[in-house]
Amino acid sequence: MKKKIQQLYEVNKYDEMIEYLNKNNEYWLLNDKWDMWEIYKYDLSSIRGKRYLNFSNIDSENIKLEFKYMIVFCLENKYFKVREFMVKAQASLNSLYEYIKKEKINSIIDVEVSYLKIYLLNVKQLTQKSCKTYLQHFVTGIEAIKSFFDDRDEIEKDIWDCKKIPGIRIPANCEKGYTINFNLYPQFYRECMKRYFRTIITKKSIAQCINIHTALIGFFEIFYEMNYQDGFLKALTRNDIEKYIFHLNTKYTNKSVTYVNKFLAYPRTFLEYIQLANYNEAPEKEVAFLIFQDDIPKRERDTDRLQRVKFVPAPILQELDSHIMELDRPEVLPIYVLLRETGWRGIDILNLRYNNCLEKIWNGKEEKYNYYLCGEITKTGIANLKIPIKDTVAQMLEECIENAKQKSTDNNNPQKYLFNVYEGKRKGMPIPKTRLLVSIQRLIEKNNILDENGKLFHFKTHALRHTRAKEYVEQGMSISIIQQILGHRSLQMTIHYATVTENTLYEQWKTTEDLNLFKIDDDNKKQRIDTKDEESLIKYEFVRKNLDAVKVPFGVCFKPSKLPCKQQINQCLTCASFCTTTENLQEYKEEIKRVEEQIKISKECGRTLWQEKNEEYLKVLRDMVSKIEENHIVHKNGNLREEC
Repeated sequence: MKKKIQQLYEVNKYDEMIEYLNKNNEYWLLNDKWDMWEIYKYDLSSIRGKRYLNFSNIDSENIKLEFKYMIVFCLENKYFKVREFMVKAQASLNSLYEYIKKEKINSIIDVEVSYLKIYLLNVKQLTQKSCKTYLQHFVTGIEAIKSFFDDRDEIEKDIWDCKKIPGIRIPANCEKGYTINFNLYPQFYRECMKRYFRTIITKKSIAQCINIHTALIGFFEIFYEMNYQDGFLKALTRNDIEKYIFHLNTKYTNKSVTYVNKFLAYPRTFLEYIQLANYNEAPEKEVAFLIFQDDIPKRERDTDRLQRVKFVPAPILQELDSHIMELDRPEVLPIYVLLRETGWRGIDILNLRYNNCLEKIWNGKEEKYNYYLCGEITKTGIANLKIPIKDTVAQMLEECIENAKQKSTDNNNPQKYLFNVYEGKRKGMPIPKTRLLVSIQRLIEKNNILDENGKLFHFKTHALRHTRAKEYVEQGMSISIIQQILGHRSLQMTIHYATVTENTLYEQWKTTEDLNLFKIDDDNKKQRIDTKDEESLIKYEFVRKNLDAVKVPFGVCFKPSKLPCKQQINQCLTCASFCTTTENLQEYKEEIKRVEEQIKISKECGRTLWQEKNEEYLKVLRDMVSKIEENHIVHKNGNLREEC
């Protein structure tokens, strides 16, 4: 039989298939009836006697070979488990081949999954649930076969696997592998869309590219639902856009403004680009006269979004912590511990690498080495943030590191992820965050952990970040230190996180009663008490009640209470309300050292943008040091404040 197959197929791809199936003493290749019990050395009787896979009814030798390759490849790469696969394997195999014969298809690569689904529902009369079961394994197999036959560059294909495109950095929290399917666009515009995405795929984040892809699919879908024909973009008018906006708002009535925003903002950017680049498909009318800026709803503000993020209430947190060892997936336990300990984002914990995530740094005061967690904060571009962790957490981390080193190879973990998936479709990627969430949710259900409304608590990892920030504040930690631990660029963002409970708020307020900033004389008149000696450079007695007197890095901010702070790189250093003195010189020198170290790291990582921003910040710091050494105090509006 092997000789017969080799005579039939002299195409290199089929030769490769034959070579692949020669494994296992040629069992896969020479037999048309596979005994799965014998091959996998365990009893599959628990799945109602599904023991054999029979290919003898397949007349076409090339399709039979493709079927065999597809199944062996997917089983060996753990794309699905044998027990789950064998439940419907033979029935699914027969149904797929019946469809291939009916449609007179010559190869599995010509199977369109959407048409196959219609066939199963209408002709085979399967239920939606059965249809899903039939398809779930073979969809993966069909894509594997298509990928095997298609030698084109990834950006020439109709479905891009973004992991295979050079220059793209897949984030650690990638849940779906990030594919871009151009078959979802109308055939007329498919090449146009490929050309456009080639220009942005390596410039923008992959998550943003997926959002753009989703929005543009929706854009075309609505126009075709309104019975527009191929080539409609060229003759697009304002009236057409108004119809589109009406249908858009009707279709997504229950969605947030942020969600609707992308279906106007991204298509507008797309149309502007293809018009500037002189695409044949581009609108003839200038895009500015088609989609107005006022048409695009404003995105939700970060402050509003953050207000919706729940803290984990103290009683629930205590219950979670007390039962956390009962997680049904032990591999996610260290992830929870690190989220709970650090307050970092889930993506930053999943992005940890076993070769550099733990350091020992000498503490001269305690005369011992302390453990530090080291990682990249991807959202704010901090290349190597180091924060102290408890010895017990460090010991747990050391065990995880040793375990990762033993399991990892260049093939199954090329990026050296600490929490890596070693087999299956996600091989070489970190453990998905959903695995942690599902495991914790099951723990909540098992222990009946209820929220304030008596319902099962709904868990999100970002709530741990807010909760940890609140704990830092309540323990008396400086807001600038919290900013550094959480990896925020802006002090304003840290303030959004760093709220306190009502009890702590009361306790902190109560301590201010002892300050006695005012006393009552015999005539019931208030007398101001001088809180500073004559040598003090900052005169608090001249601070009006509607001005802040908030301690910030390197000094005190005297901005009006209602004035929002727009500083970022410079923090408050260039603000007219900012005051700093010689008392803060040591802080500047320490900050300069930290920034110089960050510039060094940025150079090593080849991050030009980070380097430029840090060098800009370093210049501001050095200029401030020079001014303080010369004038002893820097406060632009100092005299103005005293005159108020």
